[in-house]
Amino acid sequence: MKHFNLLAWMRNGGILSVFLLMTACQAPQTGSGTSTPAASPATPPAGSGVSLKLGSLLPLTGDLAQYGGPMQDSVKLLVDTVNACGATVELLSEDDQTDPAAGAAGMTKLAEVNRVGGVVGAAGSAISKAALDIAVRNQVVQISPASTSPTFTEEAKQGLFKGFWFRTAPPDTFQSDALAQLANQEGFKTVSVLAINNDYGNGLVQAFIPAFKALGGSVPNENNPTKYAPNATTFDSEVKAAFSGEPDAVLLVAYPETGSLILKAAQEQGLLSGKTKVIMTDGMKTANLAELVGKTANGKFIAAGMMGTAPAAGGPGIQAFTDLYKSKFNRDPGPYTANSWDAAALLVLAAEAAKNNTGPAIKDQVRNVANPPGEEVSDVCQALALVRQGKDINFQGASGTLDFDAQGDVVGSYDVWTIGEDGTLSIKNTINVGGGS
Repeated sequence: MKHFNLLAWMRNGGILSVFLLMTACQAPQTGSGTSTPAASPATPPAGSGVSLKLGSLLPLTGDLAQYGGPMQDSVKLLVDTVNACGATVELLSEDDQTDPAAGAAGMTKLAEVNRVGGVVGAAGSAISKAALDIAVRNQVVQISPASTSPTFTEEAKQGLFKGFWFRTAPPDTFQSDALAQLANQEGFKTVSVLAINNDYGNGLVQAFIPAFKALGGSVPNENNPTKYAPNATTFDSEVKAAFSGEPDAVLLVAYPETGSLILKAAQEQGLLSGKTKVIMTDGMKTANLAELVGKTANGKFIAAGMMGTAPAAGGPGIQAFTDLYKSKFNRDPGPYTANSWDAAALLVLAAEAAKNNTGPAIKDQVRNVANPPGEEVSDVCQALALVRQGKDINFQGASGTLDFDAQGDVVGSYDVWTIGEDGTLSIKNTINVGGGS
């Protein structure tokens, strides 16, 4: 039995029930006192709500910190929004530090001390893997907004997660297809790989090689892919190896902190002035990438012209989420912020549908609130109201339509992003993969 918040309890026939007096659904207030655009006028019925302890396990420090902060803001914004329209959700947060050991410690605290029913996180695949065994053992639902390693799909097929694992970002098997299509569209015949040696990097490389070869391409270092340790600080030998033989492109699978150092090293060795181009993955998509990498001696951004792929945030709820996020934080949402909002929303809605805040009950309702059939709804307050009325819903998220398969995976589309001469990041086009939309 998970620990509930201190509320009014009533014991009837040996079953513990929670009864709360719920307020009318209304918009959370911004600092200016104006209503935010994502709220709904729907009024949930009183006395039907469930309190929920919700955890977040995100990288507030470390290599992924520039993603983790905005992702955490997104989760907090979701909690504020649903609490303003009648829910009772307590958010407890742990910093995974972009480190598997810290992630495991954080999940242990959330599951065994805080007794949460569900956790949003982690971001990095290696951190999620370290935390997931703990979540499953404690019967806590874990929904990652950004862990994309294909190993989770395979292990889910083996039944290792017992249904407690979901993710709102599609697996790298799909991103690898998008990268292969991008390389093919750019006319690249040979692409070497340079990847971080962890679950994220290894899974993506293993999926990219056959995908690119199926399109007629070749990977010169296929038999010995160039990899670097996550805690590495110098990359001269790895860069030299990856660019050896002047392939048409090098696929860089990295995170911004180390990835920017790799690109600087390539520039210093004169490897970016020849025919070899660089394509990157979602781990490198950050608005300040050009500034992180720096400029050439003549003042041009080193990263200018580079491109990559990242899951597209384009679900039915994206505009309302974007407006709400910008009104609260005065900035555009970053990568995986929409996925984080959706992950938290699904945990809240699943607990409400279950009328229970324990992990096993939440687990059994995630697909019921996310997948068809059911009334399509993208406003989380309206979704709460419908669930309390006993209606089936098909929640349509900000990041996508959120239809989960048996392994807890969603399918989506990928943005092709690029860095302009002025250092700004923009979306060039979108590639659909895996049957998603």
